[in-house]
Amino acid sequence: MTRILVVEDDPDVAMALRILFTRAGYEVVPAADGREGLRRLFADSPDLMVLDVGLPELDGWQVLERTRDMTDLPVLLLTARGAESDRVRGLRAGADDYLPKPFGNEELLARVEALLRRASPARWAGASHDEALRLVPERRSAVWRGEEVRLSDIEYRLLQVLVRNRGRVVSTDQLLDQVWDAPHGIGRERVKFAVLRVRRKLQQAAGSLESDPLEAVRGLGYRYRGDQDA
Repeated sequence: MTRILVVEDDPDVAMALRILFTRAGYEVVPAADGREGLRRLFADSPDLMVLDVGLPELDGWQVLERTRDMTDLPVLLLTARGAESDRVRGLRAGADDYLPKPFGNEELLARVEALLRRASPARWAGASHDEALRLVPERRSAVWRGEEVRLSDIEYRLLQVLVRNRGRVVSTDQLLDQVWDAPHGIGRERVKFAVLRVRRKLQQAAGSLESDPLEAVRGLGYRYRGDQDA
């Protein structure tokens, strides 16, 4: 049965969503705040998350950011604010869809169904991506050829995006958008230097200058090749 994680602090809305999704044939995993939502994300491995932005303590933006550090499962944002700037912020932060409150039940179900139809099985960052690399989201680090590599937040997100697109070239503008949230190409050199820092850390961990799974593709961007080609 398809499992939906519903992160919503309003008990009335949460109950309504639970009834709606259950009647539609989904298994519902409820969470009343952001921290519980992240715990249930780890524990239950849902197929889709419905995430309210206005959560206490850890808000929806923070939950979304941490979720994207762990998995690429579909995320549908719910919010009381329907401003274009909020919609753009959500989509750039990694949400797959955005629905302002109040919303119609049929529209919500249709959007959930569409996301699930398009989605591939979710990938999780804690899994090994090949024999040599494993990302560790809770520590913002990577284990490369048996050695832990401590990374800054930017370095971790950069490596994560490249690994998620293994074998495919990710352009500089795409990296600016997904890692730094700077879609207009401001400071393109920062990508180059961040990649160099990550490459240096991986090489130092492996004790070899040739141990480097990242490749610069001239004029296009960067790609993660994997251990077999490193």
